Amino acid sequence: MLPKINFPTYSVNLLSDGKQIEFRPFLVKEQKLLLIATEAEDVKTVTSTMRQIIKNCIITSDIDIDKLPIFDLEYIFLNLRARSVGEVVNLQYKCNNKTKNEKGEEVDCSGVEKFDINLLSVQPKKFDSHNKKIMLTEKLGLVLKYPTIEMIENVEQSENTSETIINMIIDCIDYIFDENQMYYAKDTSKQELVEFIESLQQKDLDKIKEFFDTSPKITHSLDFKCGKCGYEENITVEGVQNFFV
Repeated sequence: MLPKINFPTYSVNLLSDGKQIEFRPFLVKEQKLLLIATEAEDVKTVTSTMRQIIKNCIITSDIDIDKLPIFDLEYIFLNLRARSVGEVVNLQYKCNNKTKNEKGEEVDCSGVEKFDINLLSVQPKKFDSHNKKIMLTEKLGLVLKYPTIEMIENVEQSENTSETIINMIIDCIDYIFDENQMYYAKDTSKQELVEFIESLQQKDLDKIKEFFDTSPKITHSLDFKCGKCGYEENITVEGVQNFFV
């Protein structure tokens, strides 16, 4: 029987509740999956591949990966990649500036600059204004929960974008409350929830949108300066897949 290889273990704290979890680095089988995540262009393929890699590498036993918020999975994945492949990733970005050629015509600069980013220095962005509790009136409100991989994979897709958005909102409702009681989404029919969301005003939907917009995000700012035309701008790298381009 061939000898077993001992792996180092690392830890990271979840963004949602601060719980510490332990993980091992990628093995060759996870490295193959990482290539899929790196090359994928659709969100579902990226998230499902990321989920499988994390499931393989997590050592902590009492963690349900499918129930974790997406931003927790992204943060775990970022740390996994840093500890397994290397802390530094090499990114490159094309200049978005417009310049003029010899004929005075406006053309893309297309200069390319390279950046090295230490993944362990990438910290999630948190918003002070973020709140899971949303008041619709003085006495009526709802409490939302964060989207999970399970939700994204199971959400009802529709050719009508607004219907898909409503389905996602409904999946993220924990409970609705008024001055008398709480109405849990799990105990309420889908039709009732649809009717409730469709009865809201635009200002109410804006409050719900703010919940999603201000949820923790994996983001990093870069100061871009084009060596070809001198154009400068601040680039925000957001979403874990964008750190592996």
